[in-house]
Amino acid sequence: MTIASGSAQQGGSHIYRAMRDLVQSMNDTIPGKFEITKKGIVHDMMAPIGPHELTTLHLRKRLEKVMPDAIVAHTGEPDVEDESESIMRRPDVMVITWADMEVPDSFDPRTLIAAIEIVSRSNPDNDWVGKVRDYPLMGIPVYSIFDPRTGTGAVFTDIHPTPDGPRYATRKDFVYGEDVTIADWTISTEGLPLYG
Repeated sequence: MTIASGSAQQGGSHIYRAMRDLVQSMNDTIPGKFEITKKGIVHDMMAPIGPHELTTLHLRKRLEKVMPDAIVAHTGEPDVEDESESIMRRPDVMVITWADMEVPDSFDPRTLIAAIEIVSRSNPDNDWVGKVRDYPLMGIPVYSIFDPRTGTGAVFTDIHPTPDGPRYATRKDFVYGEDVTIADWTISTEGLPLYG
């Protein structure tokens, strides 16, 4: 659900900082997850449920088996923030080096190797529309979506300029059960859970 709309860029960085302060204060008191998008503040009201969390765990463990030790599939805080674009997001899984995690505040999105989202049952457009728009603006080179509603997903790559700003040029769809390549690593999607 979008609870504030309109680009934060229109009013300058002070509006973005006010939205960031609001989001951080709400994250401590209101259930769900808040993010600042190019279109305003988005609130995913539902706490992640079993299949969402189990998919996150499967993906983290499968990726870490094939990646070098210097790279992790991180889940959790902090956010990924690009203040110049007025965007603050928190991917379900962030593929990043240990060294790039050693920061005092939010991660720099340009240090992410990939961002992975498991589609929320309560707000699928946030993953399929909003993040497909925002992640290339932030410079995240690979964005992968896993959708437990349908047992399908997609990997977006190859950021290129467009009249509406940077966008992903390549989309590779997959069906659960197939192998999927995220950045330089291929993992199985066999046995990933679906929403009931």
